[in-house]
Amino acid sequence: MHTKKGLTLLLTAIMLMTLLSACASSNKEGNSQSTNQPAENGGAEGETKDPGTDPITITFFDKNTGDKFDNAVAQEITKRTGVTIEIQQPTGNPTEKLNLMLASDDLPDMIMFDRSSDLVAKYIDAGSIVPLDDLIAEYGPDVAKMYGDVLNKTRYKDGKNYYLSNWYGLEHEPVFGFNMRKDIVKELAPDKADGGVPFTASEFKQLLSDFKAKYPQIDGKDTIALTMDGENFGGTMGTFKGMFGLTNYYEHDGVLQYDVKNPSYKDMILYMNDLYRSGLMDKEWAINKRQIWEQKIATGTIFSSTGAYWDLGNSNTIIKKDRGEESQLFAYKVVADGVDPSKTTYGGRSSLGWDAIAITKKNKNPERTMQFINFLASEEGQYLLMWGIEGTHWDMKDGKHTPRPEVLQSFKDDWAAYTKETGIRKWTWFIKNGPGADGTPYDLPGRYERSPIDQMAIKNLSDTVFDTAIFDGLGPAGGTPEALSEQKISDITKQAITKAIMAPTAEEAGSIFDKMLADMKAAGDEKVEAVYTTNYNARKELWQ
Repeated sequence: MHTKKGLTLLLTAIMLMTLLSACASSNKEGNSQSTNQPAENGGAEGETKDPGTDPITITFFDKNTGDKFDNAVAQEITKRTGVTIEIQQPTGNPTEKLNLMLASDDLPDMIMFDRSSDLVAKYIDAGSIVPLDDLIAEYGPDVAKMYGDVLNKTRYKDGKNYYLSNWYGLEHEPVFGFNMRKDIVKELAPDKADGGVPFTASEFKQLLSDFKAKYPQIDGKDTIALTMDGENFGGTMGTFKGMFGLTNYYEHDGVLQYDVKNPSYKDMILYMNDLYRSGLMDKEWAINKRQIWEQKIATGTIFSSTGAYWDLGNSNTIIKKDRGEESQLFAYKVVADGVDPSKTTYGGRSSLGWDAIAITKKNKNPERTMQFINFLASEEGQYLLMWGIEGTHWDMKDGKHTPRPEVLQSFKDDWAAYTKETGIRKWTWFIKNGPGADGTPYDLPGRYERSPIDQMAIKNLSDTVFDTAIFDGLGPAGGTPEALSEQKISDITKQAITKAIMAPTAEEAGSIFDKMLADMKAAGDEKVEAVYTTNYNARKELWQ
């Protein structure tokens, strides 16, 4: 009897232990599950929801690259975030593809646009991209920290953020300039060759004339004193506008007007016409295809060209190999009569960046996506994207990021191939201009070691940088009567300016310019300017 009673107690104890074990297992599984998924009611007060850590794939339309996300940096990003990116990029025109995606509602999880494109507003108005404010507040602390006031300035008219800028933050890096062969400057204007002292407008014309007089031919080929990239009309005009201190618009009597209405603009056109009529400007400047322009410069028969110093990279590489470093074209400042050299405007840059990156309504993991974005936007993420992997591509020495010598050399040897191989500076997403906390630049290959050409541009033109952000995207909405007028006016101005520059006399150049202003008025320029002014004032109010 005692044995039977003991057996019963033993069986009861075993059953109780089994039951307790099952409960513990159940609780463990439930707790594990809750860390991978947001709580149904948002969790307890004061807690941050965890959207999960399971591996996911995010489709991303990146207009700048179509490469597979499989190099070393890509693999490291996936390792740290659990996110794999499936790149979607068209073989044709990205804008056409973006329009098609919007019309068909066939959207990826993320999209990169041109920030200045009207497509951004179209996607917002269609509800195709989602507001980011709540996601940033809950899952984007590094986004908020790194972007700062940029988030305030990229808000839409409803006050919400729908995208994050790329290449944001104002850096005092020069843009346009008059690029000249340094060896010839040293010969003809030795006191200006090393930079630091700008040319006046008359000195620049004299320099071009002296060049043509001394070098009518080089290597048996006719020389050109000044040429332009005909496909980069903005770069040509931006360079000359810089010397005259002109900006995006002409603000007059409380109205934001077309820049051509600034009295100095006509002076600029007449100066350009004078250079053209004097035989100092390339007769084919307006029709030069970029490749032809590059080939001309690479021959060494061109003394100078307009545009950004980096635009001449391919040509300068050839010149350096064939003729030596000082035969390359270096960027110099030219100042129009009556303009303060420090008030020149060669360096128009937007602190709001080049691109806009958004999350679409089709994204089934917006919380995880924001966590992924937060990592890439953080200082840690920026150095991974732009420097590579610690211990492989760079090391931390004395509290500073220090690149390995072979990495720097590989970029010098073949930038494109090394980027593709390693992924360093390949995935340029949420990039912030400028230095990190230790003073080293986020952009390793672009900013860590500066070439003599870079150094000259910085020396001569850094004080010409100004922020164009307040003027970005002030135009009328697509499809409106004002938008049609704006396009018509754009065609009128480009054609008239080109004709005026190439006019046979100064009088005719002036007449063409005056007629252009009349044609603009007939095309409804004042109605377009009213839109500019309204949007400008609204933006100032929004930005406070």
